[in-house]
Amino acid sequence: MTKIKISRLGRFSPVLLYLLLGVGGWLLYQTFQPSLHDPGAMPRSVIARGDLAEDERNTIEVFKNTAPSVVYITSIALRRGLFNLNVYEIPQGTGSGFIWDKKGRIVTNYHVISDASRLEVTLADHSTWKAVLVGAAPDRDIAVLQISAPKSSLFPIIIGESDDLLVGQKVFAIGNPFGLDQTLTTGVVSALGREIKSVTGRTISGVIQTDAAINPGNSGGPLLDSAGRLIGVNTAIYSPSGGSSGIGFAVPVHEVNSVVPLLIRHGRLIRPGLGISLAPKRLADEFGLAGVPVLKVQPGSTAAKAGLRGVSQVQGGMILGDCILAVDGKKVHDYKEFRDLLEQHEVGNTVVLTILRNGKEQQLTVALEAME
Repeated sequence: MTKIKISRLGRFSPVLLYLLLGVGGWLLYQTFQPSLHDPGAMPRSVIARGDLAEDERNTIEVFKNTAPSVVYITSIALRRGLFNLNVYEIPQGTGSGFIWDKKGRIVTNYHVISDASRLEVTLADHSTWKAVLVGAAPDRDIAVLQISAPKSSLFPIIIGESDDLLVGQKVFAIGNPFGLDQTLTTGVVSALGREIKSVTGRTISGVIQTDAAINPGNSGGPLLDSAGRLIGVNTAIYSPSGGSSGIGFAVPVHEVNSVVPLLIRHGRLIRPGLGISLAPKRLADEFGLAGVPVLKVQPGSTAAKAGLRGVSQVQGGMILGDCILAVDGKKVHDYKEFRDLLEQHEVGNTVVLTILRNGKEQQLTVALEAME
């Protein structure tokens, strides 16, 4: 019988193979995997941060409470086709606004909706409603729209004060910049009493300046104080590039609160006036007059009843009438100052005019009447 001799090497080769595989695997593990003994190479345990800072909680609360009051406005225009006579509806622009009351009235800037043939309002719940124009005050850049959404979907904004604002106090802006809905930006009141031009070229006074980021699409949205109350309507930015540069402007809420009820009631802004026409400033300069000369007094007006006199024509020339020097003791130098002083009152109020007549000063009490 032939015996097969098995060498020692051959007998232990499987053991060596396993040993080599084990060593190789360990070397690969050490080369390509983080060491179990190096805590910095392993995921760290997550520790909850705890309560947010009080200032952060307030910001979150303001957004949470006010966002349902802010709306997204799409203005749609009619355009004729380039190669045919068909008329198409195309989105012309977007803006922001806020819910004024439970009857579905929406407040926004006039320039947001001025050239639209149709308007759509999207609420915070993403429902979209057709809007109609209730009234507009282009000189103040304010407009009121109406939608037919159910009361359960309408959350009117809380109205605040703008007369007691302080430079440096915190403010929030909520709107839809660049079509991105429900966007919050924060900042401070940077300055007060600014003046900007409306779309009609008329000066809007008492405007709030803020460094809260305001971009295209924010127009018409609310500017809020730290309690979430409306203090202004974001209306313009100062920016050569068209984007926010840290200088934004808002129409103060006291202006909004006086204009919106009139737009709801009349569809237009009813201004207090006297029923007079004022002469151009060059006439006052020509005669060396400090105030504003009365050019014409409308028959039957409150000014006519009070005895105010305008320019009269005579053979070979004209005779100056009354020149208004002051309203309620406040001097006036031009038409703008005169108009602004009258608009601090309401229709039916009376004002005391200081006039220059025949070289002598005297006073007349005149009632303000409704003017277009």
